[in-house]
Amino acid sequence: MRAMILAAGRGERMRPLTDTLPKPLLKAGGRSLIEWHIQRLAQAGIDQLVINHAWLGRQIEDALGDGRRYGVHISYSPEDTALETAGGIARALPLLGPEPFLVMNGDVWCDWNPASAAPLAAALQSRDMLAWLLLADNPSHHPDGDFSLGADGLLAEPRAGDTLTFTGIGVYHPKLFREVDAHQPARLAPLLYQAIQQGRVMGQHYNGHWTDVGTPQRLAELDASLA
Repeated sequence: MRAMILAAGRGERMRPLTDTLPKPLLKAGGRSLIEWHIQRLAQAGIDQLVINHAWLGRQIEDALGDGRRYGVHISYSPEDTALETAGGIARALPLLGPEPFLVMNGDVWCDWNPASAAPLAAALQSRDMLAWLLLADNPSHHPDGDFSLGADGLLAEPRAGDTLTFTGIGVYHPKLFREVDAHQPARLAPLLYQAIQQGRVMGQHYNGHWTDVGTPQRLAELDASLA
């Protein structure tokens, strides 16, 4: 299967670190955030990768090249201006193919094993689902969470006191993006809420290590924990 790493964001909350360096190239534990993803994907046998970029995107291509030194092949999906999550994925669909694919935010760190993605993709196909999302306990900086998760493994709109936070890691069927304009910014959340109302989004509560590296302080904390 194929995987996409989202790397087009400006990283406003990480300034001034991201004034001269794209956020996915910030380092923690001796390697860039995006390299952690690439190495985990390679170890899981997922070697066909797509990376989108906008802000300082040339630096990402220069740093990673074609991926061969990581044991993968990287294709790039450049954006003149960031198209947000759904728009960026829609732009990259020709590179991702007709089968379900894995997507990972380039600015998170997680020890989830991407080898689980292939059976999840098969489950999307067999159950006529549109998405699967990895969810985590709500961090202190996002206490209200994003979604609720039913006992049947299906996502629901958030219920007060019973929510989890989307980690930025998911498996998607291309059909989820079929009506998205690949040339205009588009957010992912409206697509997911529509699919959730149709009962077509699965999820998993993950109890491992996940960090949304959204501020310099969280980057420093992650760096210290990995050291």
